[in-house]
Amino acid sequence: MLAIGRSPAGRYPVCVLPVPRAIIVPASSALALRCLIFAMTAIDRAFWTDVLTFTADLAQHTGQQLLKDFAGDRATTEKDDGTLLTQSDTWADATLRQAIADRFPDHGLLSEEGNHDLPDRDWCWIIDPIDGTTNFSHGIPVWGISIGLLYRGWPVFGYLYYPPTQEACYGFWPGETGLDLEPGAFRNGRPIRTTSADPGPNQTFSFCTRSIERAPRPFCCKIRAIGSASYNLLTVATGSMVGAYELTPKAWDIAAVWPILKAAGATWISLEAYPPFPLTPGDSYGKRSNACLVVARADLGDFFRRAIGI
Repeated sequence: MLAIGRSPAGRYPVCVLPVPRAIIVPASSALALRCLIFAMTAIDRAFWTDVLTFTADLAQHTGQQLLKDFAGDRATTEKDDGTLLTQSDTWADATLRQAIADRFPDHGLLSEEGNHDLPDRDWCWIIDPIDGTTNFSHGIPVWGISIGLLYRGWPVFGYLYYPPTQEACYGFWPGETGLDLEPGAFRNGRPIRTTSADPGPNQTFSFCTRSIERAPRPFCCKIRAIGSASYNLLTVATGSMVGAYELTPKAWDIAAVWPILKAAGATWISLEAYPPFPLTPGDSYGKRSNACLVVARADLGDFFRRAIGI
């Protein structure tokens, strides 16, 4: 493993790791990440290597403790909006926020269990400490840690880690920011891409627990409801689903998966009167939902809108 030196200011690494040490990847897949990072300028790749390595380490560290909690007491309380909260959510949120504040003191922070107002900063982290709290609290091993990084309100980097299955998914997407950033989406170091399959009885489509009530019977695909907004949508990026419909996701549910989906070739269709991004400094996102339809190919958007009636 290469050692990482530090710049005189101590802010960014001087050299680049082929594969960040905390990410579980086969050696053969290191080339994909190396090609992605070396496509950037020296300053940029130092920054993004730092971001990726830091985020992977943080997610793994936090996930290890959450797995211990998952095997033990998972007592819950109910929040004002009716969703569940565990002590693990609170602990993980505080742990993630403190680590980010220590490492990137000039960046803003927005989290599900903390501040819901977007700070007036170019860079802002947005986190969901446990995406899939209901699954977590009931002993269902489909939940994860969601960490996104916004630039001027746009998600440009996302990291999703699912401790029970040890899946680490991450992506880079410059979008409309003008950043010199090469797009890429990966799962455990291997590039991922949406499926080219057509809808049919042997293909799968993901609904959330609220949108599934709108699913017509019969439906053109096999129906799944996973119980984690980020994982529901991520399945389109990994090629497992031809589409997904989420009715009430919040900004912290979608910020990390957004760049992964975009880089993997998925099409995001907003079902609200407003776009999900960019977020606006000073605005509160605690009660703002982002109903969406995500499909593996752009031409499937109208097909599924007609099939579901949305």
